[in-house]
Parts: sequence; structure tokens; C-alpha cells
Amino acid sequence: MSPEPVPPPPPPPQCPGCDCGEPFAKRLEKGDEAFRAGEYEMAAELFRSMLAGLAQPDRGLCLRLGDALARARRLPEALGAFRGAARLGALRPEELGELVGSLACALGRREWRLQDGRPGRAPEEPREEQPASAPVAPRDLLGCPRCQRLLHKPVTLPCGLTVCKRCVESGAARPQARRVNVVLNGLLEKCFPAECRVRRLAGQARTLQRQQQPEAALLRSDQALDLAPRDNSLLLLRAELYLTMKNYEQALQDANAVCQNEPLLTKGHHMKAQALSGLGRSKEALKEFLYCLALNPECNSVKKEAQKVMCEVFFPASENAHQNLTSSIQSRILNSRLKAQCASHVNTQPLEEGSSAGGSKNASEKSDVFRNTNSSVLYFILGLNFEEDKEVLESILPGAPSTGLKRQFPDDLEDMHELNGPGKVPKKDSSPQRNMTSNVGESPELSIDVTDFECALCMRLLFEPVTTPCGHMFCLKCLERCLDHAPHCPLCKEKLSELLASRNFNITILAEELIFQYLSDELSDRKRIYDEEMTELSNLTRDVPIFVCAMAFPTVPCPLHVFEPRYRLMIRRCMETGTKRFGMCLSAEHAGISEYGCMLEIKDVRTFPDGSSVVDAIGISRFKVLSHRHRDGYNTADIEYLEDEKVEGPAYEELTSLHDSVYQQSVSWFTSLQDHMKEQILSHFGLMPDREAEPQSNPSGPAWSWWILAVLPLERKAQLAILGMISLKERLLAIRRILVIITRKMNSRQELVNSRERNN
Repeated sequence: MSPEPVPPPPPPPQCPGCDCGEPFAKRLEKGDEAFRAGEYEMAAELFRSMLAGLAQPDRGLCLRLGDALARARRLPEALGAFRGAARLGALRPEELGELVGSLACALGRREWRLQDGRPGRAPEEPREEQPASAPVAPRDLLGCPRCQRLLHKPVTLPCGLTVCKRCVESGAARPQARRVNVVLNGLLEKCFPAECRVRRLAGQARTLQRQQQPEAALLRSDQALDLAPRDNSLLLLRAELYLTMKNYEQALQDANAVCQNEPLLTKGHHMKAQALSGLGRSKEALKEFLYCLALNPECNSVKKEAQKVMCEVFFPASENAHQNLTSSIQSRILNSRLKAQCASHVNTQPLEEGSSAGGSKNASEKSDVFRNTNSSVLYFILGLNFEEDKEVLESILPGAPSTGLKRQFPDDLEDMHELNGPGKVPKKDSSPQRNMTSNVGESPELSIDVTDFECALCMRLLFEPVTTPCGHMFCLKCLERCLDHAPHCPLCKEKLSELLASRNFNITILAEELIFQYLSDELSDRKRIYDEEMTELSNLTRDVPIFVCAMAFPTVPCPLHVFEPRYRLMIRRCMETGTKRFGMCLSAEHAGISEYGCMLEIKDVRTFPDGSSVVDAIGISRFKVLSHRHRDGYNTADIEYLEDEKVEGPAYEELTSLHDSVYQQSVSWFTSLQDHMKEQILSHFGLMPDREAEPQSNPSGPAWSWWILAVLPLERKAQLAILGMISLKERLLAIRRILVIITRKMNSRQELVNSRERNN
């Protein structure tokens, strides 16, 4: 709708028909509401009836009438309404938005009607039916998912997707700078040498174009087109260069070739429109601009260009003139006819029977009409110029059926649903590379061997390949092990601190697909080796990973700060295998590790940006070391698990009594500690577990006994000796003796303090 306001005339005009007597502002609001509600036919009749009730035609009402008729697809009438508005004041391009949108929709729909014989539907691209299990063609597999062409300078994004470098640079949100994937780029150069040369020449041409060297860029594009003469993107590039050099004939030739190769390519029609506009062929340029809008209605820049050209074609400056002439007899006659037409609701024909062609007026009568502004405006609003406008529109919409004031299409419910949105046609892919017709360098099958996808670290076939920002590809496990030692690329030594901090190790999808399709046997062998390694690492009795650090006890939390590369690897393997378990032992001077240890279970791992981590673990069981060795820098051991010997009868009753007694003794000792000591113990080890009703319910013994052993100030040798005991009775007696000794020392110290206070 035009934003121009329509001021009501001083005397409230009367409306013919059912609206007689309604205020002008109310009728205007009713018409606007009908337009917003999608009732365009009703809105058009309301605006027409209001014009009939005015003594002088109003430009704002003419614009509203034109917008409503355009939305109702009554294009010749809409054109007449805008011609009437032009008689009252020069039209601005932005006032033609609705007319341009409706014309674009009509053009697209009729072009498609001619192509597939079905109104209102864009033709579907032909696709060859392939079995679901058919392998993907090599070119498709190595195609860029954004431009649909063969990859050129492939860049692997953090998400694992690989696209052309140019597609990354032209993206809306440019990610962190990433370099060309070395492995995939080498594969492309090997399999498609000629095609890669074409893409290199095209890239050089675009670089020269950005550097404002059109002659040199044109030379490169010519060389590329010699190798791929039907490449749409190269033709468009050369057309752009010709436009820059104002060689419109050559630009039109290339753009026209693109439109023939890919009729639904928006950029091809846009380039053709610009070339035609440069040649002064405005009507043809308008058609191409409208085609662009039909394919992409959201392109505002093209819409503005189309509105500007339409203003020049349909409403030249000679017609946009306000003629200040007095009213004549023709004006009064035409006004009476408009009122009569509105009162009788005869709106399905441009004129009453006998005067539809405009031929009832001879040249002199028509000349008389155009001597007066009011009569000329009413002439267009009544549709007396209908046949001429119809011919003009048919020159832009070729092959269309006869266009009456009532739309003759759509023919089905789906098309009727589109009435509320002019120009809303099915969008097609606007990429010029979608249907690339060049077959340069195309190979029926890729010649890929293991050396093309060999990890530079383990010298084996890439397994779970990941790509660094610097463009190098490694096995995931190999890269993680290298980053445990230093945050640098193993090959080029570029810093990978951000990658290490984000832990964004996504698999390179394209490399994985190529390996799966072309190296399936080698991949099966590689996966078998990996599975065997994981099975070996999952064994919880043989080659169990050992963390040599501190003393750990069953059921007691054991938080760890892991920063050494060997232990980073160890913890990561525990998580990958799913066991989430490792052993904790003390260091032994001669044997290397202590004889006894505790198995820990990982509850949580929090990794820091530098690669170190905090591991929350808890003891679950005890074991005895049978033998130990090293694996990738950390200790491993063959172990056997320890369980307490169970007793029955009188021995069990004695054990129960001892259990309750030592528990009470432990509680009393902890209660006697100073408050700050209690707080430290509770913050590190948590609350003391409750006494268990059945002392032998846990194979490792009561949880509270291990908690008290962890907090008691004991030497590691003593703790280790108690850890290896398999008799609960002996362990409880040991705890009792320790508590007695510690209590005596505490009492002696307290008596000494009290004695000094008395002496003082």
C-alpha cells in the first residue's frame, strides 16, 4: 500500500450503493482493513466507489486502487489506476512495489506454465532414479555442500564439514581462519587435475577482479573457459567483467548463455537485465528483473531496480505531468459513468457492452479527454485504456492467455492459497554452480590407496580422522596424545591452544566417507586392531592402569589433579573403554609400586583449557599387585582383588561387639577434635558414614572404618599394612590401638597445657 495519506474533502461526500452516507474516513479505513485481510477485490471496489464520490480525483486513492487491483491480479486495470495517479503527480519508483511483485509472480507462473503445462508450479529438476544402496558418484562425494561444485581448496570447518575456501570466506558469519585441508587437497589434485586447473584460473580471475584489474581477470577467465566452455560460474564471472568494462553486448551474450543452460538461475537473469539496461533496452531489462523477483522475491536490491525501470517504461516523464486545466464536459461525463459503474457493481469487464475496446472514441475525442487532468484520470480508472495496457503487459508476459479483469488462474486450491502473497513462487537454488555442465577432469572412479589417507603419527590408515585449523589431518587418538605433551601441531608446530581449550575434535566427515567407500577392507582391519586394543585396555585384572600417587581406600572420595601427559592418556583411555576404573598405588623405593592398592572409579572429569583436568574418583575395592610393567609411559599391573574373610557363630558375635565398640570410640575421637580440624576433614572426605547393621555386608568391610583410616594421622606404611588385611577383626583391633595411642597423646598434651596455665 502507498504511504501517501488521503485527506478527506471538506464536504463529506456520499457513497453510492450500500455505503451511502458513511463518512469518508470510515470508508477509507474499511478499504484498508479489507486490503490487510487479503480481500483485494472488495478493497478495490471500495476505493473505486470512493473515487466516484469525489468531485476531484485523489492521487492517494488512485495508488490504493492500483495496489488492490495488482494484488487481485487484475494487472491491466492496476496499470490504469497507476497511470491515473501519474496524471495527478509524478510517480516514484517505491510506489510501484505491489505492481512489480504481482507482475513478477505472473511472469514466473506463466513461464513455468509453458514449461511443464501445470499452472502455478515450478518444474522439478529431473533426477535419475537410483537404488537406495547405489554408491555416491565420485564427483558428488567430493562436491562442496554449499556451491554444489567439485571442492576447490577444501577447508574443513570445526563441525567436520568440508567446503571450498571461497564458500567459507563468502559466508555470513566467518569462522576462525582455517587453512586448506592438505590431505583432501592433494587427493583432488591427483584425481581431477584439469578441473583443479580451471578452478585455480577462476580463483586468480576473481582475485584480479577484486584488485580492479578487469583486463587481466578477463584473460584468466578466457583461459578457464577454454577448458570448461559451459561452466555457468565462469560465464557469469566473464559477464561481470564485461559489465565492468561496459562491454554490454559481450556481457549479454554470456548472460544469455547462462540463462539457456540454467533457466531458473537468479544471477543469470540479473546479469542479463543489467546488460540489457546498459544497452538501453529497458522493456527487455524489466522482464529479466521481474524474472529475478519471481525466482527470489526477497531480493530487495533487484526489486528497487525493477521499480525504477518500470517507472521509466510505463510512466515516462512526459506522462508524469500535472495539467492545471479547468473541468470540461468530458470530465463530468466520465465521472457519471464511474458512479454508474460502481452503483451497478459491474466490475468484471473494463467497460459496459459496446465500449470495451476503447474504439468508440475516435482520435479527436481521446485528445479532448487528455486536455483535462480530471477527465484523463477517470479515463484510466474506468479502464478505457485497457486494450493498450493489455498489449503492453502481454509484451512482457509472452504466451499468456487472455487477461481479463478477473484472474483466469490459478486453477487449483494450492494456487488460491497464494493470493495473499504476490510473487511468492517456489524458490530455486540461486547458486550458478548447481548444474555445472563442464566435464573437465571428470573421472568415472577415484584411484585412492592407503597412502592417500595415512596418519603422519602412527603411519597407519586414518581412524576417526580429525583436521586441525592449520589443515593437517590425524587420527583422533594420535592427535590427543600429541596435545598431551604440547599444544602445537605435530607437523607445522602451529599453536593449537584454542583447539585444545575447546576440545572440538569433530570427525572430518568427507575423509571418513571416502575411506569407508574406497578403503573398506583396510578400514575393517584398522577397526579390528582398534577393537583389540580397547578390549585389552578394558581388562580389569590384567594390565590394569595404575596411578602412582597417594593412598586411597574403598568408599572414600579421592579427587585428583591430572596434568602429566602419561596420566592424561591413562584417564582418557579409562573413559573411552567405558570401564572408568584405574588402580591407585603408593610409590615403592625398590619395587616401583606398592604391594597393595585400591581400585578407583571415575565419577566426573573436568578438563581445563591447558589440557589438565580434575578427576573426581571414589575407592571401590582393594587389590594385591602380582606383577607390573609400563605402557605408553604409565604403570600397569596384573592384580587380584582382596575380600575380607567371613566368620560365623561365636566369632561373628565377638566381631559384632568389637565393631560397635570401635565405631563408638571413633565417633568420640572425632567429636573431641577442634572445630577447624573438623571442618578441614569434612571438606575433603565428607561426612563420616553411619554404622552398618551387618559388619560383613561389604566384601571390603564397613565404610566408616575406611573413612576413619583415611582421616587418622598415620604413616603410609601403617595405612598400607591395614589396607592389605583381609581380617575385619584385625583391622578393627588396629584401629582401636591407633585411637588409644592418639587419644593418650592428645590427653597428655592437654594436661601439659593445663599444668603450664596453673603454674603461670
